[in-house]
Amino acid sequence: MDEYHIGEMIKRALEIRKRYHTLEIRQNGKEWTPEQDALAYLTDAAIVGRNVMSHQESWPKINSDEELEHKLGENMWWLIILADRTGVDIMQALKKFLTKTENIL
Repeated sequence: MDEYHIGEMIKRALEIRKRYHTLEIRQNGKEWTPEQDALAYLTDAAIVGRNVMSHQESWPKINSDEELEHKLGENMWWLIILADRTGVDIMQALKKFLTKTENIL
């Protein structure tokens, strides 16, 4: 996938987050904080772990492959949101990480 498509996906992710903020205001009277977003991400990351265990047949859960795919996508979405809310350019962060890691290896 080229950078243009990734950029479009990031825009879509941020638009979806705006919609969730509207829902949060309706339900709770205020938007979630970045800390609450981080906690939601960590919760979903743990669910990815369980679904991978199920995929590897070391955790008993039926039909987890579809949920694994969904949660992997959702975790990527949360990382985009957390980067945006903390002022980090996610694409630049990924490029720096990849370059640094390639140079180490």
